Amino acid sequence: MSVAATMMVTVSTSPRGRRNLDRSHGMRRSLSGARRRAWPRPARGRPPPRVPFPAPRMPIASVSNVRHGFGTNIVLDGATVSIEPGEKVGLVGRNGGGKSTLMKLIAGMWQPDFGTVSLARGTRVGYLSQDPRLEPTDTLRHAAGRAFERLDQLHREMEALYEEMAAPDADIDALLKRQAKVEEEMERAGGYAIDHRIDETLHGLGFTDDQFGILVSKMSGGQRARVGLARLLLEQPDLLLLDEPTNHLDIEGRRWLEHFLGEEYPGAVVLVSHDRRLLDHVVHRIIEVDQGRIREYPGNYADFIGLRRERMLTSQRNHEKQLDKIRAEEQYIMRYKAGQRAKQARGRATRLERFKQDELVEHQAELEVMRLELPKAPRVGDHVLRCEGIAKSYGDRTLFSGLELAIKPMDRIGIVGPNGAGKTTLVRALLGDLAPDAGEVKVSPQIKVGYFRQTQEHIDPMLTVWEYLQRVIASNEGGLRASEQQARNLAGAFLFSGSEQEKCVGNLSGGERGRMVIAGLVSAANNLIVLDEPTNHLDIPSAERLEAAIATDPEDGGYDGALILISHDRALLASCCDRLVILDGNGGARLFDGNWDEWEAKEAEERTARAAGERAAAARKAGNAKPATQAPKAAAASPGAKPAGAPSGGGRGGARPAMTVEQIEARITEIERRTREIDGSLLDPKVCADAKRSKQLTQERERLQQELEPLEFEWSRQAG
Repeated sequence: MSVAATMMVTVSTSPRGRRNLDRSHGMRRSLSGARRRAWPRPARGRPPPRVPFPAPRMPIASVSNVRHGFGTNIVLDGATVSIEPGEKVGLVGRNGGGKSTLMKLIAGMWQPDFGTVSLARGTRVGYLSQDPRLEPTDTLRHAAGRAFERLDQLHREMEALYEEMAAPDADIDALLKRQAKVEEEMERAGGYAIDHRIDETLHGLGFTDDQFGILVSKMSGGQRARVGLARLLLEQPDLLLLDEPTNHLDIEGRRWLEHFLGEEYPGAVVLVSHDRRLLDHVVHRIIEVDQGRIREYPGNYADFIGLRRERMLTSQRNHEKQLDKIRAEEQYIMRYKAGQRAKQARGRATRLERFKQDELVEHQAELEVMRLELPKAPRVGDHVLRCEGIAKSYGDRTLFSGLELAIKPMDRIGIVGPNGAGKTTLVRALLGDLAPDAGEVKVSPQIKVGYFRQTQEHIDPMLTVWEYLQRVIASNEGGLRASEQQARNLAGAFLFSGSEQEKCVGNLSGGERGRMVIAGLVSAANNLIVLDEPTNHLDIPSAERLEAAIATDPEDGGYDGALILISHDRALLASCCDRLVILDGNGGARLFDGNWDEWEAKEAEERTARAAGERAAAARKAGNAKPATQAPKAAAASPGAKPAGAPSGGGRGGARPAMTVEQIEARITEIERRTREIDGSLLDPKVCADAKRSKQLTQERERLQQELEPLEFEWSRQAG
């Protein structure tokens, strides 16, 4: 019986409990006997009926009153949170605010200074590292497949069990119980269809078949991070801790991850990400880490924004009411502190100080975010730049060709495409940093460009933050030396404190370096700003401030120059861009008038139309390709039927379909029966040990599934 149930029973049987219950409902003992008898009284000697309570869900991870810091910097103070099985949770807050610290404490990588972190017994935890440990001699696919090492071990255990069962003195009952446990764990670990899962996951994260053989030692840092993510997803731990999983994913990879986590992943997920669309589509609860404290909000990120604003407004109103009360008390104390009511005034003063320390609601100031106001753009002609039929290739690979693009003042151009499609190459060609193989780029002579590069290796790592900004300001002003105070004021506006301004560029984090470069960018008046993945290392509040600065209408004080934006941040593309250049990664380039959301809707329409056409074609093909055993019967039943391979005439007014509903149903039943047989065979350890036989069965199953889909479509068309 739960604690709550015990309390309910005590209240309902004890006379004292009934008196307390009466008082809690505002009832007096002077009520008439008739009214008092209206309360149900249990029969003497008979216990009252139990009140059913829903069984609470046991959390798989609990953080209780945790305090943790680094020296004098306390990043978590009294943090308490729990994660339930299968729950999808988003963790948000400023960079350096304690999100990653909380994740590492839950993962057991760090121990808290105070408080407890506990996991339910048997809980498997997976933590995404930005630099995963991979064997240098493994191929890309083998490195991902190491997620199933436990499954290989289970196969060996199953084979050993079969050998034990064959012994004459075997304890069959005990062995069958062990077999059931092993089979259950094998099913959780992926069963026998692991090759398909490995390929599907790697494809989803942006790898192609011809990359599967790359050695780990030859992979880039981004590829290694994606392989580490793939292996972690394939392992399917009970609790998945993902710290910025989208850092090296393009838009298609983010879409796939979004669907996988939100629709397919069975375990619990704690997600830290600057991708607001990912948080909106995956999580059902937000945990905010705010100045060492934990606050929880139901819903996704969009819900969090609204609820957080409501909470802050309510707290601010309460704070103002308390300030009014404090001012009134202080006036009373000042008026009577020396008169006849001096003793009372001193008592009020004592209570007032206690109130200020213990009960005063904290002033709800917004979290500090960088102050971003872009200067007015210098005048330029009708076009900032224009390209006519430009093309670029590397070796045999064409990135883009025949591209026509004109950029006018106040245009907002987004460039999107998969990793390696040539987005940065296109920008360099537009700016004249790289000559195109064909075509021409014409640039306005009045152009002034502010360029935020994806990487910042060109910056002297020995410069301090303020020295870098001082040089940028000087270059913007035609070589005139900027004062140190100018540079420090600019750094302060972008949240660099006095000591942080003395940091060398080489010692800055990715987010700090991004803020510094953006600070330099906005110190000059540019009529074209180019941003190459600007939000990769910015926290969400800073990214939202950048978005507001470039998305606000110029008439309302927003940026009035042209913008070229390369980004995988769908929220940023939707808010800031009104035209898109879409590179497909195969040499194709497409222009689209509209923002990202409009492009997604258009793309979905085209995808639906293609799928419908493919299904119709497959249905026609399936209708024409009748099973050989049914051909004579069908021909006899329908003398006018066309031979196999002839057009079916399935359009309006055409001939009857080659297969009747009954024939289609019979074939579907046969496919489903054979599929079940194959699935049963694939669960046989002997078949699993035979790689050739397993491959044959898997291929047969895939062929059956390919045949099944058009049959079901044709059945629904005829039956409907």
